[in-house]
Amino acid sequence: MTAPRPSAQTVFRVTGLGKVYRTGDVEVHALRGVDFTASRGEFIVILGPSGSGKSTFLNIIGGLDRASAGEAWFEDHELTRLDEAGLTRYRRDHVGFIFQFYNLVPSLTARENVQLVTEISRQPMTPQEALALVDLEDRMDHFPAQLSGGEQQRVAIARAIAKRPDMLLCDEPTGALDSKTGIRVLEALTRVNAEIGATTLVITHNAAIQEIADRVVRFANGAIASEHRNARRKPASAISW
Repeated sequence: MTAPRPSAQTVFRVTGLGKVYRTGDVEVHALRGVDFTASRGEFIVILGPSGSGKSTFLNIIGGLDRASAGEAWFEDHELTRLDEAGLTRYRRDHVGFIFQFYNLVPSLTARENVQLVTEISRQPMTPQEALALVDLEDRMDHFPAQLSGGEQQRVAIARAIAKRPDMLLCDEPTGALDSKTGIRVLEALTRVNAEIGATTLVITHNAAIQEIADRVVRFANGAIASEHRNARRKPASAISW
C-alpha cells in the first residue's frame, strides 16, 4: 500500500478493521482486516464493485456503524471505543456526509436547508458562504423542487461543508446524475477540498473519477486490494466520463 506523504499530517487511521454481519447462523464478512490512513486535506477516491465493503468502510469511519474488530482513530480519538453519544458528537463536529440522494427538506429553501446544520455547529460558515462555495448564491431562496438534480446535490454539499468539517465523506455523489451535471458536482467537491482543507473520501463505481484524486484505493472482497497515488490530479472538467 502507498503510505501518506511523510510531511502530511495523518488525520485518520484504521488498523485491522473488520465487520461481520450475522443472520441466524450465516456470517457475512463485509470488511476483513483493513489498514488505512488519510492525511489532512487529501482527496481520496475509493473504487470497487457492489459488495466489496467500501460503503461499510465509509459508514464506520463516519461514525454511522460500528466495527466488529480492529481500531479506527480520528486524530487522537479512538472511534471504536466511543459510545453512541461520543459518535454523535464526532459526526456533528467533524464529519460532513454527502450521499447519492440529496435528502433535502422539500418545504425549506436552499438557504434554510443549509441553516439546519449551521444552527447546531460550533464554528459554522453562514449559509450564504457555504452556498457561494458551490456557486449557488443566486439560487439560495429557491426550494428543492425549483432546482435541478445537480443543483440539489450542490445544496447537499453546501449543507455538509457549512460546519467546516475535518472529514468530507461522499458515497456515490454523482450516481444519480448525467455526465455534464456530475462534472459540475465534482468541480464543487474539488473546490471545497482546496478551500476548506477537508480530507475528502469519495466512493464511486465510475473509474474515470479516479483522475481527480490525490490517491486511489480499490476495495475487493472486504479488503483493500490496491492503492496508487496520482502524480498529478486532473481538473474535473478534463476527465473522460
